[in-house]
Amino acid sequence: EDHNLTFPPIIEDWTKDQVKDWLVIKLRVPKELAQKLYDQELSGACLASFEKEDLLELGVPPAPAIQILRQVKKFKKQSETFVPATQAPERELNLRDNAEMSQKLDESAENETVSSDSGIQSLSSSVQMRSDLIRADPNIAERQFDIQTPDNLKAPRQRPVCQIRPFDKSNSSIFYMENYILPPMAGPSNLIDPVHEYHLLPNVNQASEKEILYEFTREAFSFAASCMNSRTNGTIHFGVKGQQEQQHGQVVGQKISSFNKYNEVFESSLGDFFEEKYVNVARLCIRPPNFIPVLHENGTSSDKWVIEVDVVPAISQTQDYLFFTELGITSTEEKHQCKTLCLFVREGPRSVNILADTNPRVGQEKLKDLTEKVKNLVSARKAAEKNKERRFPQNHQGQRLKQLMTRGRHVLESSLQVVVVTDKCHPGQLEHMDFLNEIYLFAVLEFDPESDINGTCHFYRKDHIANLHYPQMYTTQDSLTTLLGKLNLFKQTSWIFCNGRLNEESEEHMPLKPSEWLKRRSGDISKMIGLLCSPDVISKHRLLVIFMLHSAVTDMSHPILETFCAIYRTLEGADNMLCICRDSGVFSQWKRLIELRCKEDISNKCIYELSLNEISSTVKQLKEPQTQSSQRYLPSTGSSSVLLTKKDEELFTVLDILSENECENTEIEKSDSFDEFNKKTEEDFYRGGQVTWWNFHLSEQRGSLPFIKRDKYNELYDLITPVEGYTSSCVMINLFHPPGCGGTTLAMHVLWDLRKKFRCAVVKNNRATNNDIAAQVINLLTYGKQDQPGYTPVILLVDNWEDVEDLKQCILHVAGERRQQNALMVIILNCERTQFPDESSRNSNLPNIFITNKLSTKEQGLFSEKLQQLKTYHEKPETFYAFMIMTNNFSEAYITNIVSNSFKDLNATGRQGRLLSFLALLNTFVNGSYMSLSLCEELLGMKNAFWKQETLEDVMNPYSTLLITFSVEEHGSYQAVRFLHPMIANNCLQILETKHKLSLAEIVIDILHCDKLYKSCMGKDFLVQNIQSMLISRHRKEQGDDKDTQFSPLIEKIHEDEGSEKVKELFEKAIGRFDRSATLPQALARYFCLREKDFQAALQWALDARGKNSNSYIADTVGQVYKSQFKKCLILGSKAVKAFQESQELAKKDETIDPFDLHNRKRPKSYNTSGYVGETEVMMILLDLIKGLPLSQSRDRYQTDKLLQILKGHHTINNAATAQFVGVLSHHEKFLISLKPRLKEIFSFFENYFTYLRPRSQERVIADERHKKKLSEHFRKYLKIFNSSEQEKASEKARNPNLSLPQEIQDQRFYLETKRADSFAGLLQCLSDKSGAEMEHIIKKWKFIFEKSPKRSASDTVNFILANIVMHSIKPSSKELTKYEELVDLLNEELQKEGTHSNSTEMYYLSMLLMWPTKDRKLESFSAYKDIATYFRSAKKSFHRRFSHMFPARTALAHFFLGKSTGLKRIVSKVKLDQVLSDQNGQPRTQHQLWQSGAAWNEPQVEKELLRVKGISENGEIYVNYEGNLKIPVRPAYLGDIRSGCSREQISFYIGFTMEGPVAYNIKYL
Repeated sequence: EDHNLTFPPIIEDWTKDQVKDWLVIKLRVPKELAQKLYDQELSGACLASFEKEDLLELGVPPAPAIQILRQVKKFKKQSETFVPATQAPERELNLRDNAEMSQKLDESAENETVSSDSGIQSLSSSVQMRSDLIRADPNIAERQFDIQTPDNLKAPRQRPVCQIRPFDKSNSSIFYMENYILPPMAGPSNLIDPVHEYHLLPNVNQASEKEILYEFTREAFSFAASCMNSRTNGTIHFGVKGQQEQQHGQVVGQKISSFNKYNEVFESSLGDFFEEKYVNVARLCIRPPNFIPVLHENGTSSDKWVIEVDVVPAISQTQDYLFFTELGITSTEEKHQCKTLCLFVREGPRSVNILADTNPRVGQEKLKDLTEKVKNLVSARKAAEKNKERRFPQNHQGQRLKQLMTRGRHVLESSLQVVVVTDKCHPGQLEHMDFLNEIYLFAVLEFDPESDINGTCHFYRKDHIANLHYPQMYTTQDSLTTLLGKLNLFKQTSWIFCNGRLNEESEEHMPLKPSEWLKRRSGDISKMIGLLCSPDVISKHRLLVIFMLHSAVTDMSHPILETFCAIYRTLEGADNMLCICRDSGVFSQWKRLIELRCKEDISNKCIYELSLNEISSTVKQLKEPQTQSSQRYLPSTGSSSVLLTKKDEELFTVLDILSENECENTEIEKSDSFDEFNKKTEEDFYRGGQVTWWNFHLSEQRGSLPFIKRDKYNELYDLITPVEGYTSSCVMINLFHPPGCGGTTLAMHVLWDLRKKFRCAVVKNNRATNNDIAAQVINLLTYGKQDQPGYTPVILLVDNWEDVEDLKQCILHVAGERRQQNALMVIILNCERTQFPDESSRNSNLPNIFITNKLSTKEQGLFSEKLQQLKTYHEKPETFYAFMIMTNNFSEAYITNIVSNSFKDLNATGRQGRLLSFLALLNTFVNGSYMSLSLCEELLGMKNAFWKQETLEDVMNPYSTLLITFSVEEHGSYQAVRFLHPMIANNCLQILETKHKLSLAEIVIDILHCDKLYKSCMGKDFLVQNIQSMLISRHRKEQGDDKDTQFSPLIEKIHEDEGSEKVKELFEKAIGRFDRSATLPQALARYFCLREKDFQAALQWALDARGKNSNSYIADTVGQVYKSQFKKCLILGSKAVKAFQESQELAKKDETIDPFDLHNRKRPKSYNTSGYVGETEVMMILLDLIKGLPLSQSRDRYQTDKLLQILKGHHTINNAATAQFVGVLSHHEKFLISLKPRLKEIFSFFENYFTYLRPRSQERVIADERHKKKLSEHFRKYLKIFNSSEQEKASEKARNPNLSLPQEIQDQRFYLETKRADSFAGLLQCLSDKSGAEMEHIIKKWKFIFEKSPKRSASDTVNFILANIVMHSIKPSSKELTKYEELVDLLNEELQKEGTHSNSTEMYYLSMLLMWPTKDRKLESFSAYKDIATYFRSAKKSFHRRFSHMFPARTALAHFFLGKSTGLKRIVSKVKLDQVLSDQNGQPRTQHQLWQSGAAWNEPQVEKELLRVKGISENGEIYVNYEGNLKIPVRPAYLGDIRSGCSREQISFYIGFTMEGPVAYNIKYL
């Protein structure tokens, strides 16, 4: 039985189906009897008029007849008290807010579940209906509920109710949801609140367009006439199921080919339906059609509409008239032939023609009654219009909006991070969403799947950059720092599609219905919100969440409501929220649902009486005056300029661009607050803050002294603008300076003065990658240029950038890829902090200048003059301590004096003293350290309330003059605190030590003890990193430090001043605090080993560090501890080897540098091979020791050969050694025999390491060459010791002639080993090391091994195939070559044997070289070819299994490229391309420069050799498509070549073959 029913409240409206269901389900009448009545056409109207006799005549037994009549009577009584929800005046909506109603609603929500809703309404709509009934008559609530939910039945979930468009509002921004329900139709009530009628027009398959339009006008004007005659407002809705259909009120929608046709037929048909004298009256009373779009349930647009016609029979127009209409009885294609006069009035929920009765007398009587009734209706209508309440905003919502946006301040602060949650915005309202452009939009949680096509997102992206994201992207296992960088959070707006996107191909991201969304996506939303709103990302007092509700939320499980609840939980309340509702109806629904879900009244957080236009205008007025010009220009060639648009500037995420009109024509200059801004800008800088462009601009204004020009200004200016021009297209200049002496300020001063000649930019994020910086620098260089020659040079300022050489190479490469290397001109100005700038300057090979912390006489005069000016404009310039320190020429006495005076009343153990000690220690021993403002406030006990009343400056007074608050962008975006100057921090520590007897060790212990430092807060990871760095980071001269130290300067000082016991105590407490850290016990082990000479304790802590699953550096420390005791006994030697082997294993898992070593954190990463080197050295030492042992009394060649036989495992020690060594050596026989194969493994490792992979930085290239030289020496020694002599081979053959073939094969292998051609990597090296003749000799050896080996191994087959490829590359004409087809056959055979899960990366690599798809499709005959894409993926998987641990330091190297020919000829080696480039006549540039810059790809000889392939860029990845649905992924050689934003584009490129898989070079967008 179908229980999913809702019976209309008036019995006359029931259909015969509903009557039958009511009889069977409610009254339990036998089905046979109900069916009998059904067959008699028993409708609700019939049933209501029947008496007992009527039922008996129809064959109903007496008992059921009595039951039916009593239930009908009971139902009629209920119907008389029923007041439909649609008739409740809007002002009555406020009644829902009273406490009694809330209690009843709560009880209703608790008693019902999602699965127990009855009828077609959802839980929320059911509650809504009940509340309306209770409002009308509280006594009928339960009875009405009984009607809607039959007894003892559990009905399925009902559909949600749609909010109806506000009456007589033609421009309303509303949508209807497909299959949702509109409120029930009802009769007239108070004449003002509209009645509603629903109607479905026939579709195009059922009727012609003319017939559809005729039915539209007939029904619309019939309804209009009934309303006009009944003097009631009303709306007829087309596209909604009417009273006669199942699911009454369900939104279906109508397909409309043309709005104009409906409007035209509406206007032209008025005269056809109404009497001529009343046509104008009808025109004034009947509003033109409104077309309301219908959305699918998943929120996407459909092609259907609901057409609505409003009727407003104002008494001034209708007076006491009666409005007759003429309706055609039949209609044809030509004309309506027969018309009849009708007089429609409203009876209940229907329009009734009172002249329809066939008895004329009855019609006349009804007409007479209506005439009398109209007189009363006229009076009632007049009174209703007069008494209609005009609703005015009562809550001053404009003021509330200002308070909620600004938190009680005067302006909307730029530091506020805003998260917007929004649904679909009506197209007509999009223009008023422009206020989003004026706020710092951190993220948007979008529930409109079409927003990027035609909604809010599309509108926003016209002027701004917004990255399109999905919630799953925020729930990865990436660290927070990685996630912030990868998604560009804080740099660009994140537009997160919480219900998928319509134009998304992936099924995973398609829009879902609410019920499916709840099951499949709500979890990701909760996790995402947990991250976005966590204290680690955004401080709570800087976060505002705005809910934009363009449509009513009516369902308890609506996705936006679920999102609200998730944010509510995460933020622990609604303090940080603002809800903007389209109107009071949307607000009422929203308020009610939140009360049910969260038990909180959200009213004071809601704006619902303002239009979106009013809201937008109000918000735009609240923004802070802009400190940048609305139009920013960059200098261009020929003294021209180009406009840098706001949207384009947002693409430069890591650069702060200096425009040529910087600080000019800004809003702030015209603002009343400009003087205050001017004063604060100067004060912040001279107190110790970072210089801004405004400081230079203000110093150029009339009445101001020029900005102080340092003595080295002209020298730096001349370096940047040399008279003789530049010798390179990318120039590096270093400016060495001690911290806090104005080095960066000097650099920015020069940039300011060159801003009209150069395009200047500063790297604003020190954690940016060189690839990102390079790409953006080239974008800046080429901005605004098309095909015109020449570019304006770029000056790039980087602060303490230690990897400048790599940055330069990245810039050259990106320029080469874009064919801009010829006109490239970039100057990298690196401000490098060092305590010894003069020494650093002497040692630097780059152009450089340096400044020291001593002023010249001229500079002192300029500072003194500036001080006098500051005294004129500022009250206490003597507290501008950073400026005053320089004015006093960095006098230690001055600094001691100001700190002593400030600290004279300090309670060092109080909250203020504690915070100062923490900051002083960090700022002294960790360069660039700080603590977040929110953490400082918590340490001081300040309440971190949303409406902040007290500031850090107030609470820290009088010590706040020594501190400064500034913005941090490296780890998110937040406010941080530090000392004004490092010399002040250092002096504070000294005073705390001397005057307050607070030792360094005590401060460190206090920091380690303070739990608040390690809880979630902004910048926590960076703070923890700084604390550990303070304890373990050593100084190194090569990094600009004054000396090399064995331990961190803090530990060195505590060791010197407080003794070793304090050091050990500190380390042990730090190990307790950071119990997962392995670097701390490692440092303690080194301390015991180097300072205490305590081998046992050192070993204990080294093993403890190793036990924490740490990195290879720690395992290396273990080896070094053993090595320090190595020569004492052979046992330690074997232990040292094991320790180094463990270091090798751990190197596969760990970071390449100590993660807490801030001195190294920007240096190029390297894979730690020290374990392999250490093991090799230990083994070589062991071999030297063993060779020196007197194994017999004679020292002849025979005994030496016996020694070799022992080491090779051919003889036992007992047979060869003298008695005094037998015991020692035999105990380690297994270890000694393992030396030879282990050394072979190590040499093979390095062969693969250097051949398959190349270093990512130029520094590592030099290091590689050094290591190769050292290893070559070891290898020669290895060959000398372990390879058999000719005499040994001859004697072996004589002893055992049967071994002649194996021995011969072994001899061939020995030859190949000596030539370094016995392995895959060695053969690849032959490409550049061997001549044609040598290679022919090598391939003969491999052919002998391949053909003669009784049991051929897979590796021999693979090496034989590669030998042929290398031979062809070196000497294509060689007769020793095997045919291409035979090689493919061999490879095909091996692939079939090995399958797709082997670790033979080399075999899969050959499949790429030999079986890459071709146009002739000849390879498809091979069985392996059908799985070719799988083999390519297997190459990547096996390569990652073997080498992924090296990826941070190295990248796969391409030895071959895809050429244009066929067979072996299309395998083009990199060596061949180098030869082609070296043979050409052209500019004197080296091959290295050509490849590094990318220019090589554009050389005609290279283009002639290589095949350019077309592919697709999709989600940041590249694919090549071939016939037969073959889709091959290709990795871009440089990530910077792929545009960010995951856009799907057509591209072309060259393909290189690496062991990891195919790689795309020289990518071009088509």
